[in-house]
Amino acid sequence: MGVQTRKSTAGRSPPLWAGLACAAGGDPVGYCVCNGVLGRRPWASERIGTPGRRVLGEAEGVFMLENFGLATQSSSTAGKGKSSQSSIKVTYGYSLVKGRTNHPIEDYHVSKFMRMKGKELGLFAIFDGHLGDSVPAYLQKHLFANILKEQEFWSHPDRAISKAYDKTDKAILSHSSDLGRGGSTAVTAILINGQKLWIANVGDSRGVLAKGGQVMQMTVDHEPSAERGSIENRGGFVSNMPGDVPRVNGQLAVSRAFGDKSLKSHLCSDPDIRVEDITPDTELLILASDGIWKFVSNEEAVEIARKIKDPQAAAKRLTAEALERESKDDISCIVVRFKP
Repeated sequence: MGVQTRKSTAGRSPPLWAGLACAAGGDPVGYCVCNGVLGRRPWASERIGTPGRRVLGEAEGVFMLENFGLATQSSSTAGKGKSSQSSIKVTYGYSLVKGRTNHPIEDYHVSKFMRMKGKELGLFAIFDGHLGDSVPAYLQKHLFANILKEQEFWSHPDRAISKAYDKTDKAILSHSSDLGRGGSTAVTAILINGQKLWIANVGDSRGVLAKGGQVMQMTVDHEPSAERGSIENRGGFVSNMPGDVPRVNGQLAVSRAFGDKSLKSHLCSDPDIRVEDITPDTELLILASDGIWKFVSNEEAVEIARKIKDPQAAAKRLTAEALERESKDDISCIVVRFKP
């Protein structure tokens, strides 16, 4: 658990309700979103004392909030945490920065450790929304909960992840009247007892692992040009206009995503899933949205993160690097470090 701070305005602290909109629910993860905008959604309410986040104290105009891993969606936010198992040293840090756009940030994340059935789980995710933030916010609250509810999670995590991705997408589509017409990419990582790492993704949010001196891309960038055949078989088409990236039906720049009801007959939300053992030569994991990967290569990202021991500082350095290279999109990054 990290501690997140948020500056008050005009030299005084805002009322508690202005910064707290906690998503109610009894899922095993106990997620809570600190984001005033979320309070207007059907599944969220502005309540103080909802499990998942509580005020620790206040000094010199700064709110101290106990952070259960979910970020305030302001212009920028950062935080960090670590494993509670003394035998396993795993630390993480995250950084999210709003892009140069005239809409609220559409990147959401999850970063936390929790215990379940005597095991410690590290849950990490980046959700990069488009056409609004409703779908990534829904994923932030529900996707991991749905994965962990699957009966096969402990015996066949890959099956549980695949089923939960599908069920979550169907739930999003069924709530489209509330969630709108937008969608989201996703990259999720589940670390079991610090020993086994399961990574899944849809879209172009990416996971990269540094292990044994190698840089390994653990995810697949789902680009329309690479999946043109399946899109056309579903009745869609891939545009390739000069000066633009390939797009599904001339609209969406990824071939797999959650939501996007108007395009769903030509898209899918089937994740690519990969598992990797965590060994003594495993260094770090980077999860990030395309706001980084369009400007920073896998090798560059690992090289930058390797040099910075503190994972939060490493995540902030990566987001700053993307900004320096003129990234205009929302930028989100999580760095998980397996070695001191």
